[in-house]
Amino acid sequence: MAQQLAIIVLVDIGNALETNTLEGNTYLFDNMKLHGSHGQGTGDLVTAIHGAYWRDGSQATEQVLNWLPYSLGSIPPTVPRGYEADRARQSDELALAELDAITAKAGAAGADPAAELTEIRKAAGTRVKTTRRTRGRLSGQKILDVTGQVVTDATAAYSYPGPVITDIYGQAVDEKIMYPAAYGSPDLVTDGWYWSATVDSSRPGTYAYTMRIQLHKLVQRGSETLWEPVNLTCESKLMITSEPKRNGFSGAGLGWLPIAPPAAASQPPPSAVPQPPPPAAGPQHGPATPNA
Repeated sequence: MAQQLAIIVLVDIGNALETNTLEGNTYLFDNMKLHGSHGQGTGDLVTAIHGAYWRDGSQATEQVLNWLPYSLGSIPPTVPRGYEADRARQSDELALAELDAITAKAGAAGADPAAELTEIRKAAGTRVKTTRRTRGRLSGQKILDVTGQVVTDATAAYSYPGPVITDIYGQAVDEKIMYPAAYGSPDLVTDGWYWSATVDSSRPGTYAYTMRIQLHKLVQRGSETLWEPVNLTCESKLMITSEPKRNGFSGAGLGWLPIAPPAAASQPPPSAVPQPPPPAAGPQHGPATPNA
């Protein structure tokens, strides 16, 4: 049966957009550290893939890779699915309440509607315009910071949308070592899809592959605020090893498990062993004896 291996792609989106590169801004992890992977937590991860073959040399098992991209310094992906929409609705309700308060005291001495309207605009926040390239979860959402508060100034610190892997290619794909594809998933954290690949573990060696990752940068065009896609790439490697199929319990070859024979049941002492009853007395059959 194929084993499932996970590769976490953690991106420092703010620095990556500022320097226009993922080099030095990507941190990769997998769950094979104890099995030979090295470069954990860096951009130079080499994922160990353990292949196995039967006695006749045929491939005994495959490996399946799953890539999970996350953002460093953004709202955690584990918050409820409608978190951004809830925060946007709360900011709208607050702005409406303050607008009602201004209306109630309109014309009062000392009232400064202009200053109060400015505060209302801050409370309402800024909603990002929907474009053809930013449909879906980014559509019409307000800008939030990492604490979940709405942001009105595009130059202020804000939470970036999560990175999206759009393609996986390179040596490992060209040489048909792995077969990557995007798959649908009910997992809402990954927006309903994720990247996975089956690895041919019968060909030992080290193979490089490249991930194309799409980030989103907040830009101001006139009076409109937009998420602009930015496509960058980063590289990683697979290290495939191969060994004979073996018993996972004993470490030996396939066969019977080395289970010791059961201990002989202890025998009870002779005095405790029940003896069969003596035969019952019956008529004696022998030669007839004359009477005296």
